[in-house]
Amino acid sequence: MYVTERQVPLGRGFLYGLYQNRLRRFLATQSLPRHVAMIIDGNRRWARLRELETAAHGHRAGAAKYREFLEWCDDLGISVATLYLLSTDNLTGRTKVELDSLFEIIGDLAEDLSHFRDWRVQHVGSTEGLPEDLKTRLAEAAKRTEGNKGLHVNLAIGYGGRREIADAMRSIVQAHESKGGTLDALAELLTPELIGEHLYTGGQPDPDLVIRTSGEQRISDFMLWQSAHSEFYFVEALGPDLREVDFLRALRDFSRRQRRFGQ
Repeated sequence: MYVTERQVPLGRGFLYGLYQNRLRRFLATQSLPRHVAMIIDGNRRWARLRELETAAHGHRAGAAKYREFLEWCDDLGISVATLYLLSTDNLTGRTKVELDSLFEIIGDLAEDLSHFRDWRVQHVGSTEGLPEDLKTRLAEAAKRTEGNKGLHVNLAIGYGGRREIADAMRSIVQAHESKGGTLDALAELLTPELIGEHLYTGGQPDPDLVIRTSGEQRISDFMLWQSAHSEFYFVEALGPDLREVDFLRALRDFSRRQRRFGQ
């Protein structure tokens, strides 16, 4: 069964086009985020509302929106985009049938993105609980694009913010121990900067803006450490219904906020 795009009346579509162009002209003179993180939520609800047979229809529609969203980011010169695709909670809270479909959809998305433009694709998250085929496809996508200089695309799969921090601390301890260091010495060296270097996104700028669709106003264990100073923006539209104008409005809202960082 094929999912069709939402039809917009011609006059309304024309007006949206004018409005989008107006927003783009405004944003051309504003400071935009370097890193945008996106929680595209509501795929399953989208499928249920359309009385589609399975949640997989919603997930596929969401995957198509992910690529569209990344194009919007790239066209505006945003450097890094992170997509929250599958959490550690999802791995234990979804049925095997739904997870198997998700694994295939995510693998297809990673492969598609790795052949598109000059983007660099990176898996951020744990491979624990992921099937071998998906792990292989993610690794191949990362290898294929490691030299690319365009938009840096993080695919958060098997991702949990608390798990990431625990993994970072474990990595720090192991690295310190391998050099013959003591726990007392490690206590002196342990800083927020050192922890940041050992996160899945080590070396990347923290997200300036985190967007979530579907009207939910929570972060669901997403980038807990990195989003300490992020701006948040919540969109009512379900994931597959997200429009470019919604994204442009989020950027306009971001440009109007004063980021004091405690000053």
